[in-house]
Amino acid sequence: MSTLPKGEKIYHGIAVSAGVCRGKVLVLHRARHIIARREIAPDSVPSEVKRFEHTLVRTRTQIKEVQRRVSENMSDAEGDIFEAHLLMLEDRVVIDEVIRMIREQKVNADFAYHTVADRYIAAMEQVEDDYLRERAADMKDLTGRVLDNLLEVKDAFDLKHLSEPCILVAHDLSPSTTAQLNKQFVLGFATDIGGKTSHTAIMARSLDIPAVVGLHNASDELETGDYALVDGYNGTVVINPTDKTLFEYGQLEKNKASLDEKLREILWLPSVTLDGKAIHLSANIEDQFDVESVLQHGAEGVGLFRTEFLFINRESLPGEEDQYQVYRQVAAALKPQQVIIRTLDLGGDKFASTLQLAKEVNPFLGWRAIRFCLAQPEMFRAQLRAILRASAEGNIKMMYPMISGLDEWNRATTLLEQCKAELRTEKIPFDENLAVGAMIEIPSAALIAEALARRVKFFSIGSNDLIQYTLAADRTNEKVSHLYEPTHPAILRLIKMTVDAAHNHGLWTGVCGEIGGDPVLVPLLIGLGVDELSCAPAGIPEVKYMIRRIKFDEAKALAEFALQCESPWDIYTRCLELARASAPSLFENKTE
Repeated sequence: MSTLPKGEKIYHGIAVSAGVCRGKVLVLHRARHIIARREIAPDSVPSEVKRFEHTLVRTRTQIKEVQRRVSENMSDAEGDIFEAHLLMLEDRVVIDEVIRMIREQKVNADFAYHTVADRYIAAMEQVEDDYLRERAADMKDLTGRVLDNLLEVKDAFDLKHLSEPCILVAHDLSPSTTAQLNKQFVLGFATDIGGKTSHTAIMARSLDIPAVVGLHNASDELETGDYALVDGYNGTVVINPTDKTLFEYGQLEKNKASLDEKLREILWLPSVTLDGKAIHLSANIEDQFDVESVLQHGAEGVGLFRTEFLFINRESLPGEEDQYQVYRQVAAALKPQQVIIRTLDLGGDKFASTLQLAKEVNPFLGWRAIRFCLAQPEMFRAQLRAILRASAEGNIKMMYPMISGLDEWNRATTLLEQCKAELRTEKIPFDENLAVGAMIEIPSAALIAEALARRVKFFSIGSNDLIQYTLAADRTNEKVSHLYEPTHPAILRLIKMTVDAAHNHGLWTGVCGEIGGDPVLVPLLIGLGVDELSCAPAGIPEVKYMIRRIKFDEAKALAEFALQCESPWDIYTRCLELARASAPSLFENKTE
C-alpha cells in the first residue's frame, strides 16, 4: 500500500477481472465460527453421527440450488464450478474420518468436521501449483457452509439486502457468495487473498465486473462509505482518488475500449506476421468445459489439454470409458482443429485424493508425470486406450510430460503399441497415424533433442518447468523467485537447441508454458524459430495481435541479439522495446 498527496491511497494486488469501476465501499466482515470441543455421552454418538449426515444432505441441496441459479444466470460452465464443491462434500475419505472421530473420541460433529476439514485445507494450501492451491478456497467455502448448517447460523454475506451500487471489500469472497452478486448493485470487488485461477475470479470474469485480489489487509484498513476506484487491469485499488487520477483512468478506459475493438477485428484472422510467417496459435485447457472459451477467443485448437484435472477431487480414478468420453467430446467440438492431449502429469504439486502416495522430500525431483505413469501401467494403459479411441475423431495428438531420456520414451512407446494391438484385436477404431510428441521440460531432454527428434513427431516446450529446473529456482518461493528469469541466456539456448533439432528432422516445436502467452516475449520466441504458441484462451487475442504487428525479420534479429547477450535484463528490455514499438495499443492500459 502506498500513500499519495491529498489522502489518496493505493493498494496493490492481483488483477483477476478486467475493467475499472468507482463508487462507495461496502466492507464485509464474516463472523468466525466459534468451534468448541464438547464431549458427548456414548449413547449420544449415533444421533450425533446422524446429525452430521443430515447436515451433509442439507448442504448438498443448498449447493445444487446455488448451481442451478448460477447456470441460469451465467452459464452451465460457471454452474459446473460447484461440481467441485459437491465432490468435496461427498468425499468418503473426509466423511469417514469425521464419523470415526465422533465415534472414537466421542466429540461433537462440528468440532470433528472442522478439525478434519482444516487438515485437508492446510495440505491443499501447501502445493506449489496455483490452480490446485486455490482449490483450498473451495474447500473453505464448503467448510463454512457445512459449519453454518451444523451450528444453525445464517450466511453472514447475504447480499440480497443491497439497494444501491457499491464496491465490495472483504478478506475473501467465496464462490457461493460471488454467485449471489447482482451487477446492478455490485460494481466490482476487492479481497485480501485469492489468485487468478480461483473460482471466485472465474465468476467475476463471467459477470464482467472488475476485481482485484491479494490486497493483504485492505479489509481491515478500509471502512464502509470510503470512496474507491478498482482497476481490474493493473491490480490496484485507489482510495479517495484525486481529480488527476480520475482523469487518467478515464483515458485508460478509452484506450482499453479502443484495444478491445482492435482485438475483435482480428479475432478470426490468421496468426501471421507482417512479412508472411504463420504461427499456429492454440489454447491451454483443463477440461471439456473450456471448449467454449477456446472457440470464443479465436484459438486454432488446443495445444495443451491438462488431463490430470480429470483425476482430482474424485472418489475413484476415472476409468477408460470416462476419459474417452471427455477426450472425444473435446475433439468433436473443435474439429478440424488439433487437440493435443498431455498424458497424466500427477505428482510434484498435483495429487489425486484416491491415490495414497508416499510423501517425498522433493516431489518435483521425484515420482511424477511419465515416471509415475510408467510405474502404474494399468492406470496408464486406461488413459492411453481412451486417447487412442478418441483419436478416431481424426484431430487428436498426444504428448508425454517430463521426458528426461530415451528409456522413458521407449517404454511409453512400447506400452502404447500394446494398447494399439489390443484395440485392433477388439476391432475398436483409432487413428493409426496418431502423432505422439515429447514435452521438453527438463534440461536433459533439450540436450538430447537430436536423438529424441528421430523418434517423436513434435516437441512442446513446457517453459515453466524448463526454467525452474534449469535455474534451480522455484518461482513461488519469494526468497529465490527473482532468479526465475525466462530471458536467462541458458533458457534461450535450450529453446533454440530444441527448435533446431526439430527442424533438422522436419518436425515442429511449440511452447505451452506462460511465456507463450506473454506478448512481450512472443517476438523473441518466434525469432528463435518456435512454430506454435499455446496459452490460456483469454490471452489468445493479444498474442495474435502482437504476431500480426511484427516482422519475422525483426524477430530473428531480436533472437540473434539475445543469443549473444549475457544479461537477462538487457534481453528483456530489448524484447519490451520491440513489443511496445510494434503494438503500442497493448500497453496503453498500463498505468506504469
